[in-house]
Amino acid sequence: MLKNLLVSAALVGSALIAPAAVALPASAATLHAQAPAVSAGVHTACQYRQDGKVWRCITPGAFCPKAARGKYGYAKVTNRKYRCLYKSSDPYWRWRRA
Repeated sequence: MLKNLLVSAALVGSALIAPAAVALPASAATLHAQAPAVSAGVHTACQYRQDGKVWRCITPGAFCPKAARGKYGYAKVTNRKYRCLYKSSDPYWRWRRA
């Protein structure tokens, strides 16, 4: 009985240990290396920033910083014009369609 318990514990312990290295086929490694380049498009390169009097890469409906209140901004995906506005029905400063 003790022998069976020790063997079971050894099997469970060996299953928890991660292998030191996993060899991938060359095609899988190439595909994995290319995946970030494909997904890295215009949308991920865009960063929220102030550019003179306008803001770039804003997210429509998101909260605006104090510095952007009343100013215009351009959406990161559609490049449409938005303005940081306050509405009494929604008492927050948000990027709203201009």
